[in-house]
Amino acid sequence: MHDNASQPRTAAPRPLSRPALYVEVAERLRQQIFSRQLEPGSWIDEVKLAGEYGISRTPMREALKVLAVEGLVTMRLRRGAYVTEMSREDVAQVYHVLALLEADAAAQVAAHADATQLQRLRQLHDQLESHAARRDAFFATNEAFHMALLEAAGNRWSLQVATDLRKMMKLNRHHSLFKQGRLADSLNEHRQLMQALEQRDADTARHLMQQHFDNGLAAARA
Repeated sequence: MHDNASQPRTAAPRPLSRPALYVEVAERLRQQIFSRQLEPGSWIDEVKLAGEYGISRTPMREALKVLAVEGLVTMRLRRGAYVTEMSREDVAQVYHVLALLEADAAAQVAAHADATQLQRLRQLHDQLESHAARRDAFFATNEAFHMALLEAAGNRWSLQVATDLRKMMKLNRHHSLFKQGRLADSLNEHRQLMQALEQRDADTARHLMQQHFDNGLAAARA
């Protein structure tokens, strides 16, 4: 007979705790940056914000470190934290990498996506059509479409990189969809892309997505 009392006991796992405070602070700051409550290039007043949030400066500083890693905040020696401001060259480079990732994703989805994934993209595209007159709603749905496409492509590394780059794109003062007529052109490009995806035409889908980003960059530069 075995003596169970002599067997080592495994410690019970500790219960999962709620997210650390700095994580919540980082998300709140992130949303203030995306909504332009904190403008690109502006200095971040840590003391003032910590007071508004009702927290100490420690979680505020930790949150700013998180956003610095994401590229949304720039830390300057002895000057504090600033909301990152993208140069035109930064914008061009981000467009270039996103175009590579999403053109490949479009080809993969056209070739391999299942009916459920295509239906999800169709639903998002239909929402884009209905939001054509509401810029904020169009922006949100447009991003959801592009992220759903990347998810359907199934490459988690591409998805991770594109997610980070799309955060940076929200800092862009010269976003292509701000340009007169660009929103309508973008919607028409989405129509053609959706058709290529549903027709399982991988080469055309790849080309159309690349062209979509080329046109967006040209509008942003104008």
